[in-house]
Amino acid sequence: MVDDYHEALATNLYFDRNFGTDAAKLLPGEYYVTGRDMLLVTVLGSCVAACIRDSGNGIGGMNHFMLPDSNAGEASPLSISARYGTYAMEILINHITKLGARRAYLEAKVFGGGNVLSGLTVANVGERNAQFVLKFLETEKIRIAARDLIDVYPRKVYYFPASGKVMVKKLRNIHNETIVARENDYSSRLRKSKVEGAVELFG
Repeated sequence: MVDDYHEALATNLYFDRNFGTDAAKLLPGEYYVTGRDMLLVTVLGSCVAACIRDSGNGIGGMNHFMLPDSNAGEASPLSISARYGTYAMEILINHITKLGARRAYLEAKVFGGGNVLSGLTVANVGERNAQFVLKFLETEKIRIAARDLIDVYPRKVYYFPASGKVMVKKLRNIHNETIVARENDYSSRLRKSKVEGAVELFG
C-alpha cells in the first residue's frame, strides 16, 4: 500500500483570471490529470515537471517531483532514487490512461532541474532530475515534444493539456526564499519516507 504522501493529487484549484479558465496549481510531490480544457501551473527550482498528454484527444496532466537525496551510507542510493522517480512518472501516466489517453499518442514536455538550491547543488539534484526524466521517457518510448531543463533560474510553467500549449517564464529577478524553503522541505520529507508497493504501468 502506498502512503498518502505519494498519492498527492493537487488540490489547489482556482479560476485564473489572466487566462479566463479553471486552473490547478501543483506543489512539490503533486500531480494533476484532466480531460477538461483547463490550465495547470507550477513553479520549479531543482524539481522537474513532466507534462504528458494524448495529442489526439487532449487528455493529459502534469507532475512535479524531485529524486530523493542519496546518503553516502545508503545501500543502492541510485536505485532508491530511481524507484521514486519512476513512481512519480508512472502514477501520472496511469491516471492519464485511466481517463482515456492512448499510449501510442502520448507526448511529453519536460521542464525544471535548475541549480537553484545552494544546499543541493553538491548532489547535482537538478541535473539528476533532468537526466532521469529524459531517460524514463526514452525507455517508455514517449515522444518528447519540448524541453527546458537545467539552467540556474527557477521557472514558472503554464500548461494547457487540451491544446498542448506551454508557456515558461524564467524567474530571474525574484527572491527565491519561498522556492528554496518549499523544495528543501520536500527533499527532507522524501528522505524520511519510503516508496512502497508497485505501480503497474499499462498492465
